[in-house]
Amino acid sequence: MKNKLFIIFFISLLLNGCVGVSSSGIFGTGVSVAIDPRSLGTQIDDSLMQKNLSARILIENKNYLLNVKSKVLDGRIFLTGKVDQPEEKLKLTKIAWETEGVRSVRNDIKIKEEFNLKQSAKDLLITSQLRTALILNKEIKAINYQIDTYKKKIYIYGIALTDEEKNLVVTEAKEILDVEDVIASILLVENLRIQKN
Repeated sequence: MKNKLFIIFFISLLLNGCVGVSSSGIFGTGVSVAIDPRSLGTQIDDSLMQKNLSARILIENKNYLLNVKSKVLDGRIFLTGKVDQPEEKLKLTKIAWETEGVRSVRNDIKIKEEFNLKQSAKDLLITSQLRTALILNKEIKAINYQIDTYKKKIYIYGIALTDEEKNLVVTEAKEILDVEDVIASILLVENLRIQKN
């Protein structure tokens, strides 16, 4: 019994030493690790997921070490930073979803380029129209999808309950005025490694 308590105490000291005192960036002001609501097991799982994800991102491209940041909280992955092409953003999202134990992915990575107000306004309008169409379609669970539009190309990533829902999402996207292409990275619930019971 004493050995188990010693091991638990040692692991908690080790984790607190590795994680640091606070984290800032994704949540803005910071989250204190000293009052972390996650259980010790969840913290260990998140730490392992973080190391796995960081290694896979680094293997993909060494430049991502400086340009892309990731954070894992309770199995949820948050991505931030900047990349050169929208395809890179989509690739990083796929890498995150393929991480064992992932529950959700939030990709806030931006595309590097000069700001163009006219193009940005058109892209925002396309994204808003598709988001509205998904919400109004009762056969689609809109909350399961993240939409990005870049130069009239719609990038959709998320989870569909059925093949029919996946096809409906793509169809809705193709019907938006001025859309040049739809790139979908939609997983089916049945193909997820970890399913919510």
